[in-house]
Amino acid sequence: MAILGIETTAHTASIGIVDEQARVLALVSDVYKPAAGGIHPREAANHHAEAFPALLERLAQEGKLHPSEIEGIAFSQGPGLGPCLRTGATVARVLSLAWKKPLIPVNHCVAHIEIARILSGMEDPILLYASGGNTQVVAFAHGRYRVLGETLDIGVGNFLDKLAIEMGGTFPGGPLIEKWALEGSRLLDLPYSVHGMDVSFSGLLTAAVAAHNSGVPRGDLAHSVQMTAFSMLCEVLERGLAHLGKSEVVLGGGVAANKVLRAMVEKMVAPRGVRAFAPPPSLCTDNGAMIAWTGLLALRNGITAEVEQSPVLPKERTDQVEVRWRLSPRWAPQKPIP
Repeated sequence: MAILGIETTAHTASIGIVDEQARVLALVSDVYKPAAGGIHPREAANHHAEAFPALLERLAQEGKLHPSEIEGIAFSQGPGLGPCLRTGATVARVLSLAWKKPLIPVNHCVAHIEIARILSGMEDPILLYASGGNTQVVAFAHGRYRVLGETLDIGVGNFLDKLAIEMGGTFPGGPLIEKWALEGSRLLDLPYSVHGMDVSFSGLLTAAVAAHNSGVPRGDLAHSVQMTAFSMLCEVLERGLAHLGKSEVVLGGGVAANKVLRAMVEKMVAPRGVRAFAPPPSLCTDNGAMIAWTGLLALRNGITAEVEQSPVLPKERTDQVEVRWRLSPRWAPQKPIP
């Protein structure tokens, strides 16, 4: 048996199918790419509405869509862009009613945590969650994932997107900044903003845009931005490790696909005897497989929703979600993915 998961929090329309051993049986996605600027929520939602019939047809043609073998329909309930979330929720409700399968709401942030946790084989890691809209250091305690520190303004992914666009690139900007950074080596003096366990990227963005406008070479600026922003993330992650005495770290979210960030985290934890893990890039970025896997954990612990009572929650936080399967799990996988 398997769970089908639908992801539509922002730019990605994705369907994933995952079985009880956390094997990804199918994963298809279609990413909205604006002609200019950042994400326009209504345009992204329209893109998703147009993409889903083709994605479902593709799964059917590949022989991966068997309603009789699907146990439930999970969907990203929040946080995210309202129009995008509503599009995915509508598709999930239709499939739930048509196939007579339970409907399972999933928190997008928790899904990033759970897919990284099962892939790593780690029991109780601390998480650096770095994505477009979210930047948090998270750990489990007393039935929920607790936010130890977070961005005070914009997510690190949104920061990279905005900067790349200002530098003449397009959305998504993170991969462009990573590519441009390979052209540079000089480290510029840029604002480094850490406040205890929290970080801030707005000052860094303003200074980086000013540096670009003054003619600083693209490679040097991109290199400096990555080193500065990721050093900030490593500092708060290290502080969280020291506070909790953890020995395991997982990375999640789209920015966790960045090779420089991965290497910096590895370098930071190695002398401390801490093990670090990051999922493959396809499961760092937004995807339906992580929604399906977390939906499976939720379903096994009695978490479902009636179609009439399945609102989207654009502002739902990571620490608002009851993580029932980690308290007294009625079911959990016996081993991580091979």
